[in-house]
Amino acid sequence: MDPSIGALWRGWRDVLSRLGFQTAALDAKLLAGHALGLDALGLATREGDAVSDADAALVAALMQRRMSGESVGRIIGMREFYGLPFALSPATLEPRPDTELLVDLALKQLPQGGHLLDLGTGSGCIPIAVLANRKDARGLATDLNPDALAMARANAERNGVADRLDFAQGNWFEALAGEGAQQPMLFSPSPASAGGRVGVSEDAFDLILSNPPYIASSTVDTLSPEVKDFDPRLALDGGPDGLAPYRIIAAEAKAHLSPSGVVLVEIGYDQAGDVAALFEHHAFAGIAVHKDLNGLDRVISAHHLKDK
Repeated sequence: MDPSIGALWRGWRDVLSRLGFQTAALDAKLLAGHALGLDALGLATREGDAVSDADAALVAALMQRRMSGESVGRIIGMREFYGLPFALSPATLEPRPDTELLVDLALKQLPQGGHLLDLGTGSGCIPIAVLANRKDARGLATDLNPDALAMARANAERNGVADRLDFAQGNWFEALAGEGAQQPMLFSPSPASAGGRVGVSEDAFDLILSNPPYIASSTVDTLSPEVKDFDPRLALDGGPDGLAPYRIIAAEAKAHLSPSGVVLVEIGYDQAGDVAALFEHHAFAGIAVHKDLNGLDRVISAHHLKDK
């Protein structure tokens, strides 16, 4: 007799649990449901239904991938972030809950009608989450990897913000030169940031965001298999000390910010002092460290300090 849906996913739950997976039940449900084309309600209401050998083999194949260290999000090809669905590809970092703090802070800092820039956008989760919650705002997302930009564009369409989010390919601020832009970029400052003040550049942004690579090169290979084997190294490796992207952002951000603009960057738990010092060196004001729900340093905010 073929096994039932309930017996199948519970059996795999027990296997994953014995192997030490902390979310064994959730993983087993999600993967079984994905293989069988059922959501959580479907799994519950049809758990007594028999599963064919072919479908059981599909479930087993997904479970084997999970046991190899691949995340459920990677296997399914989709991850929720800030309550929104984001498709993933090998070119994109998998969004993680800690990064939602960056979105929370961005929503507080972005003025009415504001214009944001997201550097190294990956899946596009950060600017898309902001724009989905701020219908008045617009943005530009950049990435060095064209495959990541293609996925970000698809995610912008999926979440209904494609008409307010532009894309450009390039390394950090070099993308703003217009080379490799995937569609016309919008660079005029928002009324809130410009206000007719003299000296405001037409490519000024109210907010610059980034979750850059911040792992030291020598430690990338020590990370968990879920990260080092499946997240793109380009999105992890922050150079010999993990600070290379922050040096670029701190040095060049002021040239692209309105006088009242703000930079928000995600950081590693032990990098707050070093990253704050970089922004202080480049004459930013109001530098602050923001902790995540685990009490770890997670985001640095820095305000533009106009040259005198």
